Amino acid sequence: MINELVSDKRMMPERFRILSGSALKVIALICMIIDHTAKSFYSKLSLIVFKIPLLTKHKDLYWLMTRIGRIAFPIYCFLLVEGFLHTRDKKKYALRLFVFAVISEIPWDLIHFNKVFDLSGQNVFFTLFLGVLGMFLFEHFENNRVRQVVSLLLIMLVTIFLRADYGISGFCFILMLYALHDKWLLKSVIGCGFLSSTFFAGLAFLPINLYNEKRGFIKGKVLQYAFYAIYPIHLLILHFIR
Repeated sequence: MINELVSDKRMMPERFRILSGSALKVIALICMIIDHTAKSFYSKLSLIVFKIPLLTKHKDLYWLMTRIGRIAFPIYCFLLVEGFLHTRDKKKYALRLFVFAVISEIPWDLIHFNKVFDLSGQNVFFTLFLGVLGMFLFEHFENNRVRQVVSLLLIMLVTIFLRADYGISGFCFILMLYALHDKWLLKSVIGCGFLSSTFFAGLAFLPINLYNEKRGFIKGKVLQYAFYAIYPIHLLILHFIR
């Protein structure tokens, strides 16, 4: 069993690997929008109550939508690591994330705090940016363990200071996926442990393990930036609808 966990063999037979990176992005995007829609209209959605089979308590629509939303972050983190490992320019990759983090901050503050500017928390692009920065420094100081550890600890402190979405646990989750990127079973097991507080988030490893290691239909700068831009745009739309 231990040998299977540390093996770099894929858990899923090749014929079942039907999801490209683009398909995973679409899944994560839909789950994210469902989650943010629920949080934007909590007062109305929490009034719609129903009973889910196998659950003893009645649940409301808000509960279901936010649980579906938990699937998005692990998929985005997985795609972030894949992007980092395959990009030709890691510095530009990090810069792009930082630019969209800054762009997304006003829409994030509006939807979460109903203010144009608020320091109570920062959007998830900052978490993803810090994750890329952590992976970059880990590689850069590959031959110096002390600098590796110090640089990662400093980024953790920045994460605390910024109050970035998902916090230190999100940053550590990204590093775990990076460190175990070839250990499919092990990263799935440990990943589900990371996400154990929200069972639904662990379901993200189902589509992740169906990944066929192909880019898919999202190619070229226009589509690539469009998928980045959807994040701040949909937050603004939800804010104005609310």
